Amino acid sequence: MEKVALVLGATGQIGRAAVRALVADGWHVRAAARGLRAGAPWPPAWNVELVHLDREDHAALATALGDGCDVLVDTVAYGGRHARQLLALADRIGSAVVISSAAVYVDDAGRGLGEEGVRFPVPIPETQPTVAPSDGGPGAGYASEKAALERELLAAGAVLPTTLLRAGAVHGPHSVHPREWHFVKRALDGRPVRILAYGGRSRFHPVSTANLAELIRLAANEPGARVLNAADPEPPTVAEIGAAVHAVLDHDAEEVLIEGPSPAPPVGETPWSVPEPVVLDMSVAQRQLGYRPVVGYLDSLPETVRWLVDAARGRDWRIVFPALVHNYRTDYFDYLAEDAWLRRHR
Repeated sequence: MEKVALVLGATGQIGRAAVRALVADGWHVRAAARGLRAGAPWPPAWNVELVHLDREDHAALATALGDGCDVLVDTVAYGGRHARQLLALADRIGSAVVISSAAVYVDDAGRGLGEEGVRFPVPIPETQPTVAPSDGGPGAGYASEKAALERELLAAGAVLPTTLLRAGAVHGPHSVHPREWHFVKRALDGRPVRILAYGGRSRFHPVSTANLAELIRLAANEPGARVLNAADPEPPTVAEIGAAVHAVLDHDAEEVLIEGPSPAPPVGETPWSVPEPVVLDMSVAQRQLGYRPVVGYLDSLPETVRWLVDAARGRDWRIVFPALVHNYRTDYFDYLAEDAWLRRHR
């Protein structure tokens, strides 16, 4: 009997990779997304059924499920409301794979990502404490709403077995939030320097969409109620990332390292800049699912860089990558501030 998968957010960065991996594994995929009106991003020969769907429309989701699916892959779930939406339809879903985030972790003192003094164990196991869940409302943030999503789905594991994947810094083509643009734009602008805080040693564990898709494929074939980290085999430093991006673009830039935090923000800051390493432990996924990464960060980088250059060519990058502007609210490309600091520094 044919295995049926429903993928929510199928035209997004993670969704595209998940569809590709599931089709290659013999699944019939119902690819659901709002962006399907412009046509499918997959070859006609693929075993993909297109479903136009607004994730917030419960009736439309029920219709997309039809008689049911063996696995539902949700790449865009956020908050307790989406958990309850899935649980209300659990009688038609064999199991689920839902994307969460490593941002839910707190250190042993209860400090989360971005808080002063935060220090995680290296690597971070899935048993590490997480931020208190919050189901929307004033003060709710990304991490707390992801934690609420996790809590409700895990509590109902007997009703809907769900694998929650705590993803690191996601990278790959088709992103609206591509951290690599930080170095790609510098190369395109001909910037002669890469200024890096914390001595360029910051490590924020990345995960390729190809590796995420492999975890999704494995979890779809081995249903269970579990939480798993999702990360690449190696966590490169921000200095290694910058050098690798510029090598792909054949751009020569002087590396200027700042010990400690930026002395004049945003000089030296990047989307990966953290004072202490954020590295995820992948041993549980290896034991439970037999997970083996399909690609390393540096090997996957050329494809991402080429896509970024093509996607932004002749366009305002802030329109092409809106999440970079909205999520960080930091002008990482304040070259005047960089030059002023360099003049003082030298």
